[in-house]
Amino acid sequence: MAKFGPTKGELKVRLIICMLGLGMIVTALVRNGIPEGPALFEMIGVGGLFFGLSAVWVLRKLIRKDYSDAPKDGE
Repeated sequence: MAKFGPTKGELKVRLIICMLGLGMIVTALVRNGIPEGPALFEMIGVGGLFFGLSAVWVLRKLIRKDYSDAPKDGE
């Protein structure tokens, strides 16, 4: 278990923020269509990768119970 790092509650907040960010990107794409040029890279590439990979990281930590307030093996 991680001695230092985010608690379970903090990870849940991060997951909610990641899902909201991905939802805002999808909403913008649906309303305005797929952008062209550098905006395509910025929206889908940078924004999508940031929120998507952050969500995967948080889910992995939650599933593995790798957070600072997780119960120890002896408890």
